[in-house]
Amino acid sequence: MKVLLDECCPRPLGALLVGHEVCTVERAALKGLENGDLLRAAEGRFDVLITADRNLRYQQNLASRRIAIIELPFNSWTRVRTLTPSVREALQAIQPGDYIELSPPPL
Repeated sequence: MKVLLDECCPRPLGALLVGHEVCTVERAALKGLENGDLLRAAEGRFDVLITADRNLRYQQNLASRRIAIIELPFNSWTRVRTLTPSVREALQAIQPGDYIELSPPPL
């Protein structure tokens, strides 16, 4: 699966998603694009966008999008690292156009 890591996601996450082709927005030359432009530019090139932008689904009409989105509950690497198994699970189950919001682990 081709995965795009949004600017707000910690880069080390990509290295832990073994078996997937992971690229950052910087490496994909998409850095600085607003959400709508980013989604348009990523569609067709990537299967999934991983983001920590919790407003994305409220700011964009996602109904006709083919790119799937995984929303992280935070962007701190220390905390995101604990979600790696959940991210891998979501990547296994996600379908085009899906929006999966991951929950923080219980305290």
